[in-house]
Amino acid sequence: MVTRRQFTIGVGALAFGGLSASFLGKVQANVNVKTVTGYGPLISDPNKILDLPAGFSYQVISQLDNKMSDGFTVPDKADGMGCLPLDDDRVVLVRNHELKPSDLAKAAKALKNHKTALAYDHDSAGVALPGGTSNLVYNLKTKKLEQEFLSLVGTIRNCAGGITPWNTWLTCEESVSRVQDGFTRDHGYIFEVPAAATGLINPVPLKEMGRFNHEAAAVDPNTGIVYLTEDRGDSLFYRFIPKVKGELHQGGQLQALVVQNKPSYDSRNWSANTMQVQQWHNALWINLSNPESPEDDLRKQGYTNGAAVFARGEGIHWGENELYFCCTNGGAKKLGQVMRYQPSKYEGQDGEIHTPGRLQLFLESADKSLYNFGDNLTVTPAGHLIVCEDQYTAIVDNYLRGVTPEGELYNFARLTMQTELAGACFSPDGSTMFVNVYSPTKTLAITGPWNKFSG
Repeated sequence: MVTRRQFTIGVGALAFGGLSASFLGKVQANVNVKTVTGYGPLISDPNKILDLPAGFSYQVISQLDNKMSDGFTVPDKADGMGCLPLDDDRVVLVRNHELKPSDLAKAAKALKNHKTALAYDHDSAGVALPGGTSNLVYNLKTKKLEQEFLSLVGTIRNCAGGITPWNTWLTCEESVSRVQDGFTRDHGYIFEVPAAATGLINPVPLKEMGRFNHEAAAVDPNTGIVYLTEDRGDSLFYRFIPKVKGELHQGGQLQALVVQNKPSYDSRNWSANTMQVQQWHNALWINLSNPESPEDDLRKQGYTNGAAVFARGEGIHWGENELYFCCTNGGAKKLGQVMRYQPSKYEGQDGEIHTPGRLQLFLESADKSLYNFGDNLTVTPAGHLIVCEDQYTAIVDNYLRGVTPEGELYNFARLTMQTELAGACFSPDGSTMFVNVYSPTKTLAITGPWNKFSG
């Protein structure tokens, strides 16, 4: 676990607040933003995939159309991903594929003809919808991929998700397609994929966790409460209190965050600088009814009843008794925000109304050269934040941006093709960072001197 940190950074170009278990500290205004070499200058990659500092290297462990252990080929549009332990040497990567039904036209032949009773949904010809997950069993000692197979099929646009303390991956559909749209089942759910899966799982939608444009999930290991983001311009921040900790299929209560004494609070700062960096707001939660939301109106229901609104909630990272999540196009310049939430010591219990959790805006970018459309996030063994950028313009490179505990910025990696980096996550021993190149799919294993930061 990353230890307590303190750092400062100016708000003139990029403003940060604190973050414990990854970053905890104070903000000083009107201080020039400092950049450092970090692990060193980026060296041009002769393979034209990913530029990295000296001493670091990547291995392409999986890529589009490679044959997998189950006879299928690697699907495209690799997005969110989690790394879970299997034994002392091996980990499993559960990788999302953000594929929609129309992507079948460009899919490999086997996927175009994939018919299985284990598909959550299928097209009119009985072919499994292409969204879902694939599992990659990787040996950290030998640095070899041992197995790779589809683990969930029949879903739509599996974007991000989150790992659980009970060694599963929550994969989230970023779609609200319904039966009347030409499908056999409604979409917009979370599904749970175990690390121990050996092939396709029986897909069980966790309906009480809500049907909406899901993005990511983070689980508080102390309470089992799951926090959820929604990729909409007027999204809410949700939590799910399970009836039984670790058994999400048994249902629970879905809620939305409300800023205390500020009903329907707008955190986006699009038209006014409503939310100040570093300022704390007490946070309460309201129950949401009808979580299956036939009209896709959970966010509207919540907002009407006082829930706060956020700008495209995306990646979440759980730290030490707190979490933070990206709002991809939040801020006055719509370049991105990061929110920080600290739960109440009575989180999800009656006592939290008197001792509420609290919400803070601790990052808002005003300079795209420093931070531009942050999406997935992770933390290095040295306690530095690594942010995957997700911007699609002809003149902007997507980076893995690093931030030191002192608030100094550096570029850890530069993607040399016009697509996004996604799903960054570390092996439990901290030796390897895995990350996806979205399309054409590549999954990379990055190793190097993580603890030799040069400053």
